[in-house]
Amino acid sequence: MNARRRNPAWSVARRVLPGVAMILVAGAAAAADAVAQLRQFVSVTRSAEGEFEQIVTAKSGRRPQQSAGRFAFARPGKFRWEYEKPYPQLLVGDGERMWTWDRDLNQVTVRRIGDALGATPAAILFGSGSLDDNFVLTDAGSGDGLSWVEARPKRAEGAFDSLRIGLSGSELKRMEMQDNFGQITLISFTRLRPNPPQDEGRFHFVPPAGADVIGEASDPAAQPR
Repeated sequence: MNARRRNPAWSVARRVLPGVAMILVAGAAAAADAVAQLRQFVSVTRSAEGEFEQIVTAKSGRRPQQSAGRFAFARPGKFRWEYEKPYPQLLVGDGERMWTWDRDLNQVTVRRIGDALGATPAAILFGSGSLDDNFVLTDAGSGDGLSWVEARPKRAEGAFDSLRIGLSGSELKRMEMQDNFGQITLISFTRLRPNPPQDEGRFHFVPPAGADVIGEASDPAAQPR
């Protein structure tokens, strides 16, 4: 009798190995398709809304900072990113300017949207969708049930060094950023609704009465009331 037939281990391996090979091939295909998934997300999802959780870990290893809130965006350049805890803060992009309001200080910072986004992680979500203008995209394999893309900025003037984007199909799930100081920011997206009915009012911001406005707010209608 053939030695392989007398060996139970070989019989098990003969049944299991083809399945393992199929899993490995499927995993490789998913990883290779990660960039395509990101492009699909950017192309199809012209607007979205949902919730997020954010964890910031310093290089020193001190206790991570956790925050959470809600967001909405409509390309290009319109977004609302609202931290609800532990401290309220609001960022609004109206297509031309980005407004950052610190409620505790009642202070508003204004920047032109192009200067604020540039080759930053925010450009992935809120930008025009021209990813290749600002980033070099490469497949970063799979992990935690997600396909990952590494996006490196083509210009070095930004504050972050590397960015990883995790997707499930063409649905955005996570962003992992490392800045030039070694600080790592992890953002997890939940309850994401692609292309919902739009409320343009949420992308308009008027500084509240008494707010200290810093930066460019040349539009008289944008002055504090």
